[in-house]
Amino acid sequence: MERTYTHEITESDDGEKFTVAGWIHDIRDLGGITFVILRDRKGKIQLTFKEDDDNDLFEKAQRVGREDVVKASGTVQANKQAPGDREMHPEEFELISEADSPLPLEISKDIDSDLSTRLDNRFIDLRQPEKHAIFSLRGKVIEAMEEYFAENDFIKINTPTIAKMGAEGGAELFPVVYYGEEAFLSQSPQLYKQMLMAAGFDKVYETGTAFRAEEFATTRHISEISMFDVEIAFIEDQHDVMDVLENSLRHTLEKVEERCAEELNTLGIELEVPKEEFPRIKFEEAREILKEEYDHVPEDETDLDTKGEKLLGEYFEEKGYPAFFVIGYPDEKFYYMEAREGDKYQSRRFDLIYKGLELASGGQREHDLERLEAGMKKDGVEPEDVSFYLESFKFGMPPHGGYGLGIDRLVKQVAGLENVKEGILFPRDPSRLTP
Repeated sequence: MERTYTHEITESDDGEKFTVAGWIHDIRDLGGITFVILRDRKGKIQLTFKEDDDNDLFEKAQRVGREDVVKASGTVQANKQAPGDREMHPEEFELISEADSPLPLEISKDIDSDLSTRLDNRFIDLRQPEKHAIFSLRGKVIEAMEEYFAENDFIKINTPTIAKMGAEGGAELFPVVYYGEEAFLSQSPQLYKQMLMAAGFDKVYETGTAFRAEEFATTRHISEISMFDVEIAFIEDQHDVMDVLENSLRHTLEKVEERCAEELNTLGIELEVPKEEFPRIKFEEAREILKEEYDHVPEDETDLDTKGEKLLGEYFEEKGYPAFFVIGYPDEKFYYMEAREGDKYQSRRFDLIYKGLELASGGQREHDLERLEAGMKKDGVEPEDVSFYLESFKFGMPPHGGYGLGIDRLVKQVAGLENVKEGILFPRDPSRLTP
């Protein structure tokens, strides 16, 4: 269908003829004149029907309803009273598809629906301009992130989403039947990324999917996760990895600010791009700040809780730092390098917290096979379950490290969303398998 998007039609097109198509966003009947607001992916335009000008067209406009799909052709007229300072006077008007009534959700009126109802009727919910803005923004976030790594000579990879075991083990795995054998949906590309360091790839990144079979009821967790994973070799320590994470995030936010003015404006977001270096604090220091500044002590001595991350986010934002690192979490997984003599951290693992939410986790990996196997024994991981992984350490493995960044969480924070599910087209959680 030949048509013009509404945002391309401006008041300077006064007297020009166009064809537009989309959904009826709203209707205002003023007796002898009817205004129909047509909405497409890019914006809205007012269609004006006057009974005295064309009674047949006027009658057609009287019979349509909100969210019907229509096509209109006509002449544009500048009008400061109309949305976008212009309106169209149709010479042709066609009803393409009629919408049932009542609508499951209100699109044109400022009426809030609960998130569950919105997700149940997602195809309607996504018609709202604000939802379009979220997913336009999401696409550009991923594009900007991938752009950084393409420009810095990283190799883009794709690792399996069906695996023999999970990178993190435990009960947080979705089992699948793989030709009669038990397998699992991948928690992380971690083990495969490390194997590629042994293959000499040096620098890799992947935009992929991970699965976590956790029972949760939070605004930040999801069962099917979009992840951005990175691994680099020949590093000195975890700070080399943190440099890549910091630089790529800053690049992404700069490009979003540059390219997403329309989306940010629609969402009412004033994006703050970090200019200064991200603070890097020890795990113990983070807990001290929580205790001294907020009288808050996370129950788990080896971790920070949700409240703690939020409070730390407020603490650093007040100082002008929307993002910061916490380094040296104790009691880490077998593939993280433990502290070495002279280290000031308990481990070489870090978290990146952005606007009060953990956005990424990573660190330096263990590249010594003997120490790696000792860590596996400590974690209760059976070597035969990951024999393919261990083989890659026998024939020369450089020092390496990497991280995983949650795309869904990044979109949540950039777009100012209340719940991570709002930034996912069709989210999956413990109670939602459809639509």
